[in-house]
Amino acid sequence: MAIPAGQAATAALLQGLAGRPPIETHISAVFVGDDMVWKLRKAVRLAFLDFIPLAERHRTALRELELNAPHAPGLYRDVVAVVRRADGTVALGCDGEVLDWVVRMARVPEGDFLDEVARRGGLTPALLDALGDAVAAAHARLAPVDKDEAAALRGVAEGNARSALQAGLDPVRTRRWLDGALAQVQARAGWLRARSRAGFVRRAHGDLHLGNICLWHGRPVPFDALEFDEDLATIDLGYDLAFLLMDLDLREGRAAANRVLNRYVARTGDWDMVAGLPLFLSLRAMVRAHVEARNGRAPVAERYLRQALDYLRPAPPVVVAVGGLQGTGKSTLARALAPLLGPAPGALVLRSDEIRKRQHAAAPEDRLPPAAYTPEASRAVFAEMARAVGDVAAHGHAAIADATFIDPVHREAVARAAGAAPFLGVWLQAPLAVLEARVAGRTGDASDADLAVLRQAAAADPGPGSWRAVDATDGEAARQAVLDAAGRTARPRNTGSGGRV
Repeated sequence: MAIPAGQAATAALLQGLAGRPPIETHISAVFVGDDMVWKLRKAVRLAFLDFIPLAERHRTALRELELNAPHAPGLYRDVVAVVRRADGTVALGCDGEVLDWVVRMARVPEGDFLDEVARRGGLTPALLDALGDAVAAAHARLAPVDKDEAAALRGVAEGNARSALQAGLDPVRTRRWLDGALAQVQARAGWLRARSRAGFVRRAHGDLHLGNICLWHGRPVPFDALEFDEDLATIDLGYDLAFLLMDLDLREGRAAANRVLNRYVARTGDWDMVAGLPLFLSLRAMVRAHVEARNGRAPVAERYLRQALDYLRPAPPVVVAVGGLQGTGKSTLARALAPLLGPAPGALVLRSDEIRKRQHAAAPEDRLPPAAYTPEASRAVFAEMARAVGDVAAHGHAAIADATFIDPVHREAVARAAGAAPFLGVWLQAPLAVLEARVAGRTGDASDADLAVLRQAAAADPGPGSWRAVDATDGEAARQAVLDAAGRTARPRNTGSGGRV
């Protein structure tokens, strides 16, 4: 959609300042200069917004600054008027007739937007963890809002179906998708109400995909939050996160999405969110499907439509408990298995080390004092793990419980928590010399165990008991052995594209 003729003078001024034509969407034009960016709202009216009134363009520009500046200090600068001076010339921030309002921002190098980072294969495990941390921190700053989220999501589903039909997507599959999405909303209505009452509905980002996250001073920062519709952005935090998870799933494959999900839950403790993921992911995929169709990218739109339908047919859950002495590779194995088990984007990894750190308000990589490892503290850790496993399995999602499980009481508790879900207990083992070398070489990990802890545990090694013993000397062989044991029915129908869209 071209810049309206009535904004031609504004566009000419900004293009002169930037030295190049703008980057355009259907609602904005972004003029990128050498060290400054000017964002102009187009004076257009669409089904979901009306930017024709100057006052509305001003209001939403101020709201954009208010929403985004706290997350990235220095990235968003100010809102400035474009005016026509008495001599007829057009300028920024002077006295005169106000023609428009623009948001001024610092320039971010093109390669620092995360969709571009993803295109060049730069989404490393460390960056994915930082991404989960960034979203968790942004969500933690938001105030709860009480809202009928079920009614809102019904409207979102119906609106997406209308947009899909208008964009030319297959009407039979679109209506099938709508029926499935509305059935999910109905099935989760009580859960959505409980989430709202528990404080998980907040005025969130609303448009949290890779293109709206950039590297700022070396860390990922969300920007360009949805500013023109408070209702559309006042949502369950799981629905906010789901746009990013869906984007990662389709662009990078399930492993990337699974890593961000697990890091987010490790920081927030919001494992309950997985109950809504089939619906949340599907809604986000359908948004992309009709946007791509409207932009004339039919093959890409077809992939998103197919994924939107697939998310509504989640694979069955399974609970896997991975135990063993320190250094057997429990967490490495759990992370490798997680994308391959259960509904999208794979199993939730419930790691005792991360639960302990969260209970002590510490980051996963922070070291804790000995007082955090008392018997009482450990009982609290395993009690939370059992609750999480039970909730996740009851919601129909897959879970991997990751702990030493040296105490038979802990093994029995996690097995009971699985409930009706298929359960597999795995005991990893390897020669002590191998374990010592691994523990001695660990850095930046959630485990605080050192060689003394390992040797003390090895002296009391209980062995596999009734769990399946797996040789952990070769990590890939151990992964395949556990995956085979979990059974083919535990694998997802769709493991993500693993490619670029």
